[in-house]
Amino acid sequence: MALKRIVLRDFVIVQALDLDWQAGFTVLTGETGAGKSILLDALQLVLGARADAQVVREGCSQADICVEFDSPASLQPWLDESGFAQEQQLLLRRVIDSQGRSRAWINGTPATATQLRHLGEQLIDIHGQHAWQSLTRPDSARAMLDTYGGIDGTQLKTLWQDWRQAGQALEQALAAQDNLQRERERLQWQIAELDKLSPRADEWEELNAQHTRLSHAQTLMDSAQTCLQMLEDEDAGAANPLGRAHHLLQDQEHLEPEFQNIADVLGSCVAQLHDARHSLQAYLRRADLDPELLADLDERLSLWMQLARRYKRTPQELPALLEGWKQELRQLDAAVDVDALRSAEQAAHQRYQSEARQISQQRSLAAPRLSRAITQSMQSLGMKGGRFEVQLESAETAGPAGTDGVTFLVAGHTGATPKPIAKVASGGELSRISLAIAVTTSELGQAGTLIFDEVDSGVGGAVAETVGRLMHSLGHSRQVLAVTHLPQVAAHADQHYRVTKRPKSNTTISSVDPLAGEEREMEMARMLGGEHLSEATMAHAREMLVMARLSSRQPLGNNAFAAASSRSSRAATAARKPGSKVRGV
Repeated sequence: MALKRIVLRDFVIVQALDLDWQAGFTVLTGETGAGKSILLDALQLVLGARADAQVVREGCSQADICVEFDSPASLQPWLDESGFAQEQQLLLRRVIDSQGRSRAWINGTPATATQLRHLGEQLIDIHGQHAWQSLTRPDSARAMLDTYGGIDGTQLKTLWQDWRQAGQALEQALAAQDNLQRERERLQWQIAELDKLSPRADEWEELNAQHTRLSHAQTLMDSAQTCLQMLEDEDAGAANPLGRAHHLLQDQEHLEPEFQNIADVLGSCVAQLHDARHSLQAYLRRADLDPELLADLDERLSLWMQLARRYKRTPQELPALLEGWKQELRQLDAAVDVDALRSAEQAAHQRYQSEARQISQQRSLAAPRLSRAITQSMQSLGMKGGRFEVQLESAETAGPAGTDGVTFLVAGHTGATPKPIAKVASGGELSRISLAIAVTTSELGQAGTLIFDEVDSGVGGAVAETVGRLMHSLGHSRQVLAVTHLPQVAAHADQHYRVTKRPKSNTTISSVDPLAGEEREMEMARMLGGEHLSEATMAHAREMLVMARLSSRQPLGNNAFAAASSRSSRAATAARKPGSKVRGV
């Protein structure tokens, strides 16, 4: 999952750039201020770093960054789940306008900066020249140890959060216990008041309907009796005339067929009148004034109204109000159960401590292994006899990462007492220690591309030669990009790019060019001796490239090496003679 291509448009001082990247070890060189770190800044932006309008080239409306990676199989499930197209290549793009607003895409689909950062963590691992500074912080040191030891602290963090929440709940209950108790007593009194009524849902409507009927019982009974008399009266009642009319038509329907339909209608009326008489008689038999029941209803309705006014609710809301209070009381009963909360806090603490002890044991095993690995790297970086120690101690307070404090101690040479890395005075030693840590830990991550941004600052000579070999060795299994000022490091690169800055139309632009053959020799010579190239520095540059190829075991036969060495030797001799010229290797 290596970096394949980067395309920039109007980014800082880059007008247009289109670079293809190869596997192995690649270096970027150039004068100070030429813009070597611009490429790294662009990569960080396209991988989710904070956008800023300052990255837009002066006079332009937007900066455009597009980067292509091999698409690792490990990312396929995440791409699918996040709704991004799955391609053989992973294409990331980010555009920042002159107002600082940015947009991003993954394989052509809009993406967020968070999603870009998620990808960045798995695609690229960047080591900066001041990386050692973060190692002075206990949390960073602990994180590095955990990464090296393959220690997963996810469960520990979850248990710490559970313990913390349980502790907060207990503290809040203890601090507010008096207030909670007063609130509990208030709710209990209010519930007792409403429980006297025990209001049921829809009872208010039923009570009102029943009360209305009882309060008008005499009027209803009188109406029913009068209606019954109007139907049954011998002289003026409706029943007898209707019955006679029905029979009269029935008697004549054999003469007039139309009478049959009318007789049927009258017959239906007679039947319905009979039913009405029966219903009125039944109503009168069961109807009762019942003044006692009416008094009970008056009393209950009065209590409903009284409680509704007291609690400023409508009568219909009282049942829901009572249930709400009971729910609040149940919650308060749980909240003021200090014993239960204390037991829960103690149980959560025990679970956390158990997991923290296991993590501590794993760190105790990983610490000496990391110490040995970085100590070994220090020996090859000009710190013979130097030591690196991972010191474990109990942290002042427990936290999401456990109960361990981690400090990195360093001794720069034989006989020196290891001291915290922050107290190592030599800038050169700090750089070499940082590089030793970077080389040791870079093999741990899953990122396919490693970037070293001037981590070789402060070293030189044989140590710089070793740095170059180390990075070239890393390039066998990972893609390695390095920004460097050291020709000893650049000589070991599989690919060499030069960054230059030049004026153009009242502005300044930066460009990146691949180097090979004589152009690479001239850049190496510049790094060795400055802008004024002598034949001696050219000869030295050629010899350095040849020796780097040999030590790196790149394809270069013995005859070719001998010839190259001979030419370098002759060139070095000729450099001491006035007027002599140097030919390319």
